[in-house]
Amino acid sequence: MLRLSSSILASDFTKLGECVARAEKAGVDFVHIDVMDGMFVPQISFGEPIIKSLRSATALPFDVHLMVQDPEKMVPALKECGADIVTVHAEATKHLDRTINQIKELGMIAGVALNPSTPIENIKYVLKSVGLVLIMTVNPGYGGQKFIPYSIDKLKELKEMCQKIDANPMIEVDGGIGFDNAKDVIDAGADVLVAGTAIFKGNIEDNVSRFKLIMGQ
Repeated sequence: MLRLSSSILASDFTKLGECVARAEKAGVDFVHIDVMDGMFVPQISFGEPIIKSLRSATALPFDVHLMVQDPEKMVPALKECGADIVTVHAEATKHLDRTINQIKELGMIAGVALNPSTPIENIKYVLKSVGLVLIMTVNPGYGGQKFIPYSIDKLKELKEMCQKIDANPMIEVDGGIGFDNAKDVIDAGADVLVAGTAIFKGNIEDNVSRFKLIMGQ
């Protein structure tokens, strides 16, 4: 099943709750929340108080993407904030298997993310342990970047590897996703599309409808 995850990094922060409510009503499936620490990536974004306060604004699953060094330190607090999916970068934790199990033991879906230049092979042995794999299709840290074309080949490679070893995580793409490339990433194997600017710039309802049409929904 294809899903659309709305990245609130591109929303109007002065109307954050309203933007999320509108996106939910329009038909998005997840709320994508980027957490940045200023070390793993250059920027600093949402922290635990904002995530916790936003929880009362929507019933949608929180799809939390940790772009932080040593993400395992934040995992318990995210459970308390109402996170449903927690995705950590393979490049950011020394003990990826341990962190994945930590997330799962707290009752959340564990995801693993890869930067554009990180090979799929690096996560081969955890593919059966995670519920989601996030392929970054831009270099993480900033919204509004252009989609990296070789990401299509990377998605295909991940899909093939999952089929070969009988793993079945959701495959999520994040970065530069818009109406011009949504079908391409779906055809390459993506199950979850993360869109920020393409949803929150302009009319939210119309933008979500456009994505849903491309997704055949």
